[in-house]
Amino acid sequence: MGLDFELILTIAFVVTGAFWLYDRIVFAPKRKAILADMPEAARSALKKNDLPLLADTPKYVAEVKSYFVIIAVIFFLRSFVVEPFQIPSGSMLPTLKIGDFILVNKFDYGIRLPVLNTKIIETTEPKRGDVVVFKYPRDPSLNYIKRLVGMPGDVISYHNKTLMVNGEAVSKAFLAELPISLNPNQEPVKVYQEDLGGKQHETYNSYHHGAPDGDWIVPKGHYFVMGDNRDNSADSREWGFVPEANLKGRAFYVWLHWNKFLSIPSFKNNGLIE
Repeated sequence: MGLDFELILTIAFVVTGAFWLYDRIVFAPKRKAILADMPEAARSALKKNDLPLLADTPKYVAEVKSYFVIIAVIFFLRSFVVEPFQIPSGSMLPTLKIGDFILVNKFDYGIRLPVLNTKIIETTEPKRGDVVVFKYPRDPSLNYIKRLVGMPGDVISYHNKTLMVNGEAVSKAFLAELPISLNPNQEPVKVYQEDLGGKQHETYNSYHHGAPDGDWIVPKGHYFVMGDNRDNSADSREWGFVPEANLKGRAFYVWLHWNKFLSIPSFKNNGLIE
């Protein structure tokens, strides 16, 4: 069972912050007064580790509150600016490889409260073709990553490996036929370059039949997402639409590739589960 790193970090922020505030209100004024009355020679003789314990400050208070600034910086950066994830599966091949470490922009789709994911400040809107991270609709404790294909009100069709948006086939050009692919089973695939909303990216099509064909009308306040590995992706074709409230951010940068992902322990919400 994985650990919810976002929840753990939030609890750590609240706990250390409470100790920091308690120290600032109760003990800091007493320490300041003691230091002011202390001769210069005595102040100079004090060791750095002794300063937080003046005025009978409990050692556990000094210890816990000392972590607050570090945890606060990590908490705010990760919650409101950028969050790291690692890709554990091949549903976004060939765009994102298994083991890729990616960065996700946390303010593109609105500033949201940690854990609750409630939007508190409007920013920009999602765009067709974005690679988005979101809470899995069937289990919000899990994070998924897919490409945004359908906007609210769109009619999406997928038949015989052809994607259509509002009655028009999405432009794609054949690039290559690979006898061995990056899929875990190394099956042969055809590689295409797709143009979705002006964003060009590569996709895989396998020779076997993948996710179910069908037609979908995207409801208001929801999005339709698909993996670039079209025949090896569990996405909106199988489990439905993504509510706007589930969006976490836009993936924008791969900063490291690690091809032995399975040997690395990961947190439940720090590693994407697709």
